[in-house]
Amino acid sequence: MASTSASRSGGAAGRIKSAATTLFSDNQSLLAEIRKVVTMMKDVGVDLERENESQMVKELEDGVLQLLAASEDCTHLSTAIQSVGNGYQPREEATDFTKLFDDEIAKSKANSSSVPQNHMLLRQFREAIWRVHHAGQPMPGEEQEDLVMTSTQSNILNVNCPLTGKPITELENPVRSLDCKHIYEQNAIMQYIRSKHAHSQCPVAGCPKILVAERVVCDPLLLVEIEEMSLLNKQSARPDVVEDFTATDDEESG
Repeated sequence: MASTSASRSGGAAGRIKSAATTLFSDNQSLLAEIRKVVTMMKDVGVDLERENESQMVKELEDGVLQLLAASEDCTHLSTAIQSVGNGYQPREEATDFTKLFDDEIAKSKANSSSVPQNHMLLRQFREAIWRVHHAGQPMPGEEQEDLVMTSTQSNILNVNCPLTGKPITELENPVRSLDCKHIYEQNAIMQYIRSKHAHSQCPVAGCPKILVAERVVCDPLLLVEIEEMSLLNKQSARPDVVEDFTATDDEESG
């Protein structure tokens, strides 16, 4: 009987974990779509600013803020789904899943310092609008805003996997430690953890955290943040390309 009960308990936990994995994946996709929509809204805002439609630009910015707030809610939900899926164990009494999720969401919010008003995508929206009529000029209060943005815009701490040396934008299966927030290639870090047994200190130089396989995961925003980083890298590279071509033209005309 005990064996049968344990088997049922394990089966229930497995089904909950499987359902959580599906929900997490769906929520991750929703997060990515929200980010894409915000980027599209930035492009529309630039077109409206060129037409001097200031009121419509303001309404669009308000919409961006609302979407970023929704993105924050989705992030907390993803964290809760992951926590419940990994930690759920059936008990004799019925589980109140609503309360379980509400408690986990509250924990996620309590541990978060992210604020939609300071979000990197909102700053990019405002900068794009500003450049329409003020190209080459700094935005008002830019230095103060930079200080805020630096601490909130991204959780990406390392740009290369410490084990493979590959840029994180080129990793096949990126994962991030929930404890120290460093990013690795999944296969490489799992082999590293297995080889070190109970002494798998983070391979990033100077990081004292001990890694546990269950806490090295593709967290809710990792893929989205890597995609944004890749896009920013491409955008920052464009001025260099223009300058190179300009220099070539000058040399040829001279």
